Order: sequence, then C-alpha cells, then structure tokens
Amino acid sequence: MFIQTEATPNPATLKFLPGKVVMERGTADFRNAGEAEASPLASRLFAITGVTGVYFGYDFITVSKEDAEWQHLKPAILGSIMEHFMSGQPVMGGASTLAEAVDEEGEFFDEDDETVVVTIKELLETRVRPAVAQDGGDITFKGFRDGTVYLNMKGACSGCPSSTATLKHGVQNLLRHFVPEVQAVEAL
Repeated sequence: MFIQTEATPNPATLKFLPGKVVMERGTADFRNAGEAEASPLASRLFAITGVTGVYFGYDFITVSKEDAEWQHLKPAILGSIMEHFMSGQPVMGGASTLAEAVDEEGEFFDEDDETVVVTIKELLETRVRPAVAQDGGDITFKGFRDGTVYLNMKGACSGCPSSTATLKHGVQNLLRHFVPEVQAVEAL
C-alpha cells in the first residue's frame, strides 16, 4: 500500500491519500480523542502524541498537529493508516452517518429565505467544496441571517491562517456575485 502526502495551506495540517475510499458518503471531523471513539481509524491516529485533529473526506485524511514536527509525526501517522487499512476494520464504527446528521442539525435560516439558501448551498457544493477538498478541508453551510452566510470550516481549513482570505476574498465574492442577498460571510 502506498500512501501519498500533500501539504495544505495550513502548516499544522497534512493531507494523506491512501489510494482508497475513506468515506463513501459525507465527511467526519474529529477535534479530540473523545470524539474519535466513533472511528477505529481516528482513535488510532489520536493515539499518536501531537495529533490534535483528524478529518475524513471521500478519498483523503487530513491530520492536524501541535507542538510536534512533521518529520517525527509523519512516519507514525503513515504506519497507523496503513495498519488500519490492512486490518480490514471499517473507518467508522457503526456511526458512518454521524457527521452528516450533525451537519444537518443546527442549520438556521428564515423560512422566507429558503430559495436563497438553496442557491447558496448549491454554489458551496459545486464550486467551493471541491476546491477546498483539494487542500484537505471542507466548508459547510450552517446558516443565513440578515444577509450574512455562516459557514463551518473543517479539516485543513479549521485554524488555517489563509482561511480568512479564502472566506472573504473567495467565498464571499462568489456568493455575492451569484446571490445579491448575500452581504457577508462569517466562519462559526
């Protein structure tokens, strides 16, 4: 098994490409070892000292760190990913739709804005999320109120120094161009 790695715009996050489907549907974002109990692979990765976040996309895994050097962490992470896929265990332990269910809950917007929200979600799905996934992250819709779109940053995007520029200059400009009702974009 050959696992490729890619740098992300976030220096504290690396993207790992195992050459296999990681999440058939949806995504999963783990910010601590307690959350990682829903996934044998995430639990394995959080057992490595220095790992502070794990995110699963369709065919990639992003791992975030703090206070450790990638040259020391990377071999352990590669070994854990390889061991997991060789073991035949599932990536998610019975809660594979956990991330999707959590994402759908907690959305907020006025019923009168439903057509605007549908357009915003479609633009995010077709234009923003594929580009952000290239960098090992994800952006999901959380709400729309008083002309402001609220988004959730995940994976490499969470805590990334360039995420503010991505939101303000990329996503905000795109949404304002196609949806005149959008005045601003904010991260939650």
